[in-house]
Amino acid sequence: MAIIIGIDPGSRMTGYGIVQQTGDKLTYIDAGTIRTDTKEMPERLKRIFNGLTRITQHHLKYTDEPIHTAIEQVFMAENPDSALKLGQARGAAIAAMVALDLEVSEYTARQIKQAVCGYGAAAKEQVQEMVCRILSLDVVPQQDAADGLACAICHAHSSHSMNKLILNSAMRGRGSSKKKGRWRLTEEDLGNLR
Repeated sequence: MAIIIGIDPGSRMTGYGIVQQTGDKLTYIDAGTIRTDTKEMPERLKRIFNGLTRITQHHLKYTDEPIHTAIEQVFMAENPDSALKLGQARGAAIAAMVALDLEVSEYTARQIKQAVCGYGAAAKEQVQEMVCRILSLDVVPQQDAADGLACAICHAHSSHSMNKLILNSAMRGRGSSKKKGRWRLTEEDLGNLR
């Protein structure tokens, strides 16, 4: 089991989504938006940093499960000023997670949409709808919060796939056998999974 915090950085609104991963199952925990209603960029960055720190500390306090974080990478916007502001907001979010000694995984918008919708150029509305379906939500989250949840879902799918690959490579040559195209786990391998 693990808690995954997904972050969709923005200089005006930073979305976050938190899910719990238990094997293949994902459970919704929390989602929201950190709004920075000010013109001063240093104040915006402070609000992003403090908001994400406060939210993460709350979840660290009430769980013994490992917490993973994932953030959307900066895309090259047509407006260089917008790209710089987005990069600064992203930096504040990463700094908040690293200050809490959490590792940060990065995913492109295309990777996130591919993981959630099966299509790397999906519209924001499609991402919202698929997040609701995957997490069995009755209420559609705000777009930035849905993007944060989508980032967490992407990390869950990526880490689950990586674990399978690691397990498969570890099984080769460790007493496991292969019959008719399938690996068979030994008792020792099963014990190591628990």
